[in-house]
Amino acid sequence: MGKCKNPVVAIGLDSAQPSLLEKWMSQGYLKNLSRLRAEGIYGRLENFDASAVETAWTTFATGCTPEKTGFWAQMKFREGTYKFETRAAYEYEEYAPFYALGEEYRVAAFDVPQVRLNHQINGLQVGGWGAHSPQVPSASLPTSLFQEIVDKHGGHPGLHNDYSVCLDLGGTLLLEERFQTGIARRSTICQDLLERENWDLFLTVFSEPHSAGHTFWQLSQPDHPLYEVLSPRVSHDPLLAVYQSMDKAIGEILSKVPDNAIVVFFSAHGTGAATIDLPSFVILPEFLYRFNFPGKYGIGYGKLSDPLPPPLTKMKWNYWERHLWGTKYDANPIRSFLRRETPTRIFNLIEPFIDSTEKPDLISPFQLRRQGEKVVPWNPGQWYKPLWPTMKAFALPSFAEGYIRINLQGREPQGIVPPSEYNAICDEICQKLYALKDARKGIPMVEKIIRTRENPHDSNPKLPDADLVVVWQEEYATDVVESPDYGRFGPLPPYRAGSHRPEGFILACGPGIEPGSSLPTHHALDLAPTILNLMAAPIPDYLDGKPIELVTSQTAVDTSA
Repeated sequence: MGKCKNPVVAIGLDSAQPSLLEKWMSQGYLKNLSRLRAEGIYGRLENFDASAVETAWTTFATGCTPEKTGFWAQMKFREGTYKFETRAAYEYEEYAPFYALGEEYRVAAFDVPQVRLNHQINGLQVGGWGAHSPQVPSASLPTSLFQEIVDKHGGHPGLHNDYSVCLDLGGTLLLEERFQTGIARRSTICQDLLERENWDLFLTVFSEPHSAGHTFWQLSQPDHPLYEVLSPRVSHDPLLAVYQSMDKAIGEILSKVPDNAIVVFFSAHGTGAATIDLPSFVILPEFLYRFNFPGKYGIGYGKLSDPLPPPLTKMKWNYWERHLWGTKYDANPIRSFLRRETPTRIFNLIEPFIDSTEKPDLISPFQLRRQGEKVVPWNPGQWYKPLWPTMKAFALPSFAEGYIRINLQGREPQGIVPPSEYNAICDEICQKLYALKDARKGIPMVEKIIRTRENPHDSNPKLPDADLVVVWQEEYATDVVESPDYGRFGPLPPYRAGSHRPEGFILACGPGIEPGSSLPTHHALDLAPTILNLMAAPIPDYLDGKPIELVTSQTAVDTSA
């Protein structure tokens, strides 16, 4: 053992929604977590509402804000070009994982998302075994451990294969078995690793609440617009089933935890109905296309004067981008018909000809793949890239909030907005975005817009690539938006069923923790210093959070002595 009085076991429940946990615990569905809640302390966590999605695990692992790390997203705009690239996980060179504690502490870290292997961690590490969007290679330290684990326990069948378009019910339901298998194997691996040594810190993360939240929300939660249509077609609640399997696995893992351990469960962010996918993926790049080229339309155009169509409950084709590309506006009715109606096998043959153009235009996801693009060609933000040099502002491809970059003279290679007009163009875009409304509920689409630079000449490399960050409303998962300036956008086929929310939770039990106690709301930044504090390990001055006081008595001692 190291210097800590009690070993710490920290178990992340990636993107587990606290309101669901609380409801299902109170209803008796999650027996182990309910028992642990009664035996320990519980509270909510908040995260950054404008950068909680792509930075959540980096924030957790470093204990630092995105402003300090400069890490805002897994995709990066390359300065001096109009190119976009995937940079994957933060490099952890300036700020190491908080549990890189050197020789005095023994640490086991299994399958923590988006954390690269680090030689300052004394113990064992496994990354990319089954995490959702791991953003790291499948590897381990020691190097032989990864294959040893796979040979002994198996791999995770959901690794890089844990999503389905929510309208594809058949494909969606196939995922449940992958998640259940992954949970069972995760349990046996954690038990195995726990029995190998008396760790000062054992850290692992269940990825399945993240994957299941994206794919099963419409089959589980009535706040999703598709719930009434799709949930009667399934025999059970697959999201609840995944949470229950995770709860069972938690009980199995805890059977191998030392009696004197302090156990911490946490999530840095949660999940709700998908309110950011269509706005960020499709509506924002199309909005900026119409803003820049008045009278032109790209994807999903509709007239405000037309009757509002009902929501889409099935896709014409079996993959999302094909359906979406079929809505591309085209003055040529024959090309429009072929995009929309041609069977996929024939479409694949004729698409290079019907979408070829001599002038800059939207580029299809199929052309992007043929060109070898590695940055999510299915994401519509990429489709507008050939036009970026001619636009005053364009949407950067995003998995989360809406990101807008001004095509600024002196910064971009073909910038067209003079620095003197930077603030005026930002003002104009914001004004028109705030006028967007969900067509079904009349809800304003934009909650707020954050300006990331005080002046256009600010070249701080730790600033986001975006000049404007659009935070969308979270009240309703919209499929159709209307603008008084640019008409109707949609109805559009939804992509994922669930998207993220900036609230998480912490639950802890063990020696010195008062049973049945509660905490006020803290910040996800507080997780790192809290775990270090429980370990009696040094807390670096650069951490942006503060330890949460969980232990209320002096009974937290090393009872193994």
